[in-house]
Amino acid sequence: MSSDRNGAEEPVSAEAETSSITVTIGATVPTGFEHTAAEEVKEKIGVDARISKDRGRIYFPISTDNLFQVHLLRSVDNLFVVVEEFSRYQFQESKEETLMELQQLASKLPWTNPLEIWKLNRSLKKKKSHRRTGNATKVKPQSEAADVAAAGAEQPEQTQVIPTGVENRADTETCERESQETAPEAKVIKFRVTCSRAGDKHSFSSNEAARDFGGAVQEFFQWKADMTKFDIEVLLNIHNEEMVVGIALTEESLHRRNISHFGPTTLRSTLCYGMLRLCKPQVSDIILDPMCGTGAIPLEGAIEFNSSFYIAGDNNDMAVNRTINNVCHIQKRRADMGSSSGLPIDTVQWDLCNLPIRTNSVDIIITDMPFGKRMGSKKKNWDLYPSCLREMGRVCRPGSGKAVLLTQDKKCFAKAISRMGGLWTKLFTVWVNVGGLHAGVYLLKRTRAVFGQTPEDVHESQGTVNARGDLTEDKELS
Repeated sequence: MSSDRNGAEEPVSAEAETSSITVTIGATVPTGFEHTAAEEVKEKIGVDARISKDRGRIYFPISTDNLFQVHLLRSVDNLFVVVEEFSRYQFQESKEETLMELQQLASKLPWTNPLEIWKLNRSLKKKKSHRRTGNATKVKPQSEAADVAAAGAEQPEQTQVIPTGVENRADTETCERESQETAPEAKVIKFRVTCSRAGDKHSFSSNEAARDFGGAVQEFFQWKADMTKFDIEVLLNIHNEEMVVGIALTEESLHRRNISHFGPTTLRSTLCYGMLRLCKPQVSDIILDPMCGTGAIPLEGAIEFNSSFYIAGDNNDMAVNRTINNVCHIQKRRADMGSSSGLPIDTVQWDLCNLPIRTNSVDIIITDMPFGKRMGSKKKNWDLYPSCLREMGRVCRPGSGKAVLLTQDKKCFAKAISRMGGLWTKLFTVWVNVGGLHAGVYLLKRTRAVFGQTPEDVHESQGTVNARGDLTEDKELS
């Protein structure tokens, strides 16, 4: 398991035979959609992906000529190249012994090929750097997550020394060229170690593991530690007995790719892609998002499944404006790249429970329903959810229509489905993590029942009329 130290100490030295290198790529994906991500890898890269015991991660082999395709995957958040993977690492009971082992491990790992992949990946990103301007805030702050560290937490100032002549990757290309002209000497590689740990049988913290392992990496390579303006991010992922050492290939998560105007509950584009794959859009399908928010779902669909047409709507004018701005942002970006700027998407402001859509005219409904946390309330959901499902049942095609609905309010949704059982059949549920909340993505199929003739729907219609009558009577009494 020993590595070629000379090759490892000079990752930016002379070109190696990268065309023959095959490595393992790790990818973080939305929890619950690991199988969806594995399917996409098989379709687009042609290799089998392995799902990790640690939810939200997959691994697959690639050769260097397929590296650019990895960045085109729509279901992955972050990418890294695996240096070494230990399926059953025997951690010592003593903290001191474990940390000493991690220090000794740094010099024994096979760094050479992963560093060549990192170097090739860096050159690919530089070719795309004209798409990024003013990205100085993309670096993760030190306080981003608890128990995840890049260097010693006791003396963080010692890990942020910026050696003279080192390029700042947040600079624009012009500044990079100027710095290269004024500092032709060899650049000093800057790095940080980020440790993520899960499990209650470890005698050490993430900070301690990152500090000691990072110190050994620094001593081995003679790199400079820097927590914010780093060139290389070494990853130490520990999940119970499983440990993976890797090198990050993405500087920021790929899930932010479509959105420029964010709202209070903007969905990750990677989660939107997983939801879209569940309903399998077909050519000429009409796809509706009646509560579009910032338009994350229809935007992802219009880009990736562009043979369908998407209608995005919301009752909130601010949400509609955000969606329009996000659509314009994507159109401008595509035009700047020389691609066709047109997108099969339209945006409307409407009343969710009285949609200006013809009955039985929509093929797929896909939306993020209010959880009752940041938007709406759980009390309002008891009336909102049945009304939503009823109106969705009206516009959706009987027998073939589908709905993919995301919500964390599971109890309320289960009750609403039972009330609307004549219109909808639940096929299955994918459990996901949305901002730390345990939510469900429900795949429903529209029954063959004619809208307005099911017992549940007739009862719901009468209830709506009675509720409006009671509301009028209350106003008169007041």
